[in-house]
Amino acid sequence: MTELTKAQARQFILAKQGLLGNRRFFGKAGAYDYIRQAGCIQYDPVDVCGKNAELTLQSRIKDFQKSMLEDLLYRDRLLVDYVDKELSIWPAEDWPWFAPFRERSRIHGAAFPGFAELEREALSYIRSNGPASSDTLPLDGEVFWHSSMHWSGNWHGKSKASRSVLEQLYTDGTLVIHHKSGSRKFYDLAERHLEAALLSAPSPCEDEDAFRRWRILRRIGAVGLLWNKNSPAFLGIPMNADQRRQAFSALEASDAILPIRIEGSRTLFYYRAEDEALMQEMLSGSLDRKPRLEFLAPLDPLLWDKAMIAALWDFSYAWEIYTPADKRKYGAYTLPILWGENFIGRIDMAADHRDRVLRVRKIWYEPGVRRTKTIGNALDRSLNRFARFNECTTVELP
Repeated sequence: MTELTKAQARQFILAKQGLLGNRRFFGKAGAYDYIRQAGCIQYDPVDVCGKNAELTLQSRIKDFQKSMLEDLLYRDRLLVDYVDKELSIWPAEDWPWFAPFRERSRIHGAAFPGFAELEREALSYIRSNGPASSDTLPLDGEVFWHSSMHWSGNWHGKSKASRSVLEQLYTDGTLVIHHKSGSRKFYDLAERHLEAALLSAPSPCEDEDAFRRWRILRRIGAVGLLWNKNSPAFLGIPMNADQRRQAFSALEASDAILPIRIEGSRTLFYYRAEDEALMQEMLSGSLDRKPRLEFLAPLDPLLWDKAMIAALWDFSYAWEIYTPADKRKYGAYTLPILWGENFIGRIDMAADHRDRVLRVRKIWYEPGVRRTKTIGNALDRSLNRFARFNECTTVELP
């Protein structure tokens, strides 16, 4: 079995992620290609200097603009936003794979008395009037309901009838998000936006075990390398330790994943067999390793398993947005700074859209990192590019 140094493991993961060497994803088509490669990217509505999904794409896609993701989601309909690793964005072509999840959601929704009649009223309104939000759907009052999606905080008790019904129909797959206005979601009939053949396609999975294996395989591909541990990278995949180990064994037995050792770790890592050519390119020393300076999203796929990041990069990162202000070590929305093959620090910045100024509030460099002229020039170039991404014309440094 091949054993990698930590440096080689870092190179392989970064190359797989499209974060090392010259950019290989371009424009809107590149954004779609990257999301297909990753399987899913996480969505979060907080927008300090770009939303999480947009930040994920800007670090990899040359000439990426926020409107490209909007187009792919709500005009081209090549992507959907739906549950996966919490609320995520993933290719519409994967819709049939999530049939087991939608079926569980329908069973869940049917358990609430009187809910079926509310669903009929909501669907009748949308068929006649078009997309609706919880504020425009004319269903008054509250109902006893809670979402089957673990990322929803509405776990028990009464909730607004219109919101509950729309979310349930969305989780069932009857509705999709038509568009968003700020954080407000407008829903429409899935049949109006997704092809009939896609909606009627049977699940490719013969049972829950097959569905679990497919999701694990997809997460391994999203990161590049993953270990067989209770990892946050598997968030949203319902399984216990035995089920995870069985899934890994089955995937390895079918040659879908390949094991590898990394110096200093007693735990085996795995990568997708389809990435063997990239692994050999890395081992031969022929990878494009031209350094780039990138700002990563807080929920970037590269950062899904922070214990792995600490083990391979000796870099500790926590998204402190939900940490009380007096207990934050850095800032609420700091972004990791990746330079070449290493994390060199983190940056706190905000886009002032009124004045069109990107305000850099503070930069923290990692111990032992010296801001050389090369790093300084790379940082300046990246800040200017990041300002354009946020439609700002000026960068204000601390």
